[in-house]
Order: sequence, then C-alpha cells, then structure tokens
Amino acid sequence: MALATLDVVVLDCPDPRALAGFYAAVLGGTVEGDGDWVDLKVPGGPSLAFQRASGFVPPEWPAADRSQQFHLDLAVEDLDTAEKGVLELGARPLDTEDRSRTFRVYADPAGHPFCLCAC
Repeated sequence: MALATLDVVVLDCPDPRALAGFYAAVLGGTVEGDGDWVDLKVPGGPSLAFQRASGFVPPEWPAADRSQQFHLDLAVEDLDTAEKGVLELGARPLDTEDRSRTFRVYADPAGHPFCLCAC
C-alpha cells in the first residue's frame, strides 16, 4: 500500500511567474498565483509549482559539481517542431546534436534541464 500520492512537482527559480508562463506556453494549462509561489494546472497531467528561491544557482548539463538534481521529460509528436517552439519561448539547447536519438535536452529560462521526447 502506498504511503502517499504525488501532488505536485515544484521547481525552485528566481521568478516563479515568468517560469510558470514558459511552461504554460509549452504544456498548456492555467497559471494561478503570484509572488513567491505560482501553480500551473496542466490539463490531463500533474500540476507544476514554481517557488522563488533567493540565491538560485541553476544546474549545469552535464556537471557533477552542479548536477541537474531532477529534470522533466516532455512527450512530443515531432521533435523538430517542438524544438522550434521551445527555443522561441526562451529555452536553451544543452544536448541536441545527435538527431538520431528520440530525445533532446534543453534548459528552461531559469536553467533547469528538460527533455523533449518522441519515444
């Protein structure tokens, strides 16, 4: 028997509203709240929350001394189309050179790694 259920995935960041807006543009959904905590209610999926973290230092890809700690895998139909969209929204490519793979790695505007996956 489970002891708990997953409620929300929370990302630390310097600007919760801005990062919630980025993921709302990528995933859809509704941004709720302002200030130090902002929620993104994603249709048909788990919610994301964004928490202001003073002194936030983004992870680096790949780097043992500033590891990613976690990342989001985002399912897409077409990698090229999704890549164009996230780059226009402010994502930064981290590991996208191997076009034969079924995934590509990016950083969101706050520096969190995430993958677009056509798996």
